[in-house]
Amino acid sequence: MSRIGKNPVAVPKGVTVDLKGQAIAAKGPKGQATLTLVDEVVATLEGDAITVAPRDESRQARAAWGMQRSLVDNLLTGLSTGFSRKLEVNGVGYRAAVQGKNLQLQLGFSHDVIYPIPDDIEIKCEKPTLIEVSGADKQRVGQIAAEIRGFRPPEPYKGKGVKYDDEYIFRKEGKKK
Repeated sequence: MSRIGKNPVAVPKGVTVDLKGQAIAAKGPKGQATLTLVDEVVATLEGDAITVAPRDESRQARAAWGMQRSLVDNLLTGLSTGFSRKLEVNGVGYRAAVQGKNLQLQLGFSHDVIYPIPDDIEIKCEKPTLIEVSGADKQRVGQIAAEIRGFRPPEPYKGKGVKYDDEYIFRKEGKKK
């Protein structure tokens, strides 16, 4: 039995949910989104909670049960409070700035890296070395943060590059004479 799947998902205040078959449509303060569940699970709306259960006792249904419940939870949490991911820019002369609808990164290349900000994502730079990516879709926020980090991943010798704020870079010792 799935320990995650058996817990019902509470619908936060300010979020309205419409359940039609396998499709869940939700609207909240951060926007609106839809999610189509796989055929192996069944979702029911009971009061102010959504319960996800396997359709039968097959191996595939039990495998998809917990993940589908997590997707529903992420959908509702994203529409009520949103998700954010912070990135740090480390290195001499490395900096980031938001200019209009673009993120401008100076990462030690001969040119600045210009990253166009998608409409559903908000990027802020309080300091030139701190980037905050936020939005309603958890997967999208993580993907955008990974793309920004991919321009200059942190290197283990000096620690230069773009890293997540909670990421630990294992430092290596340089070569000796």
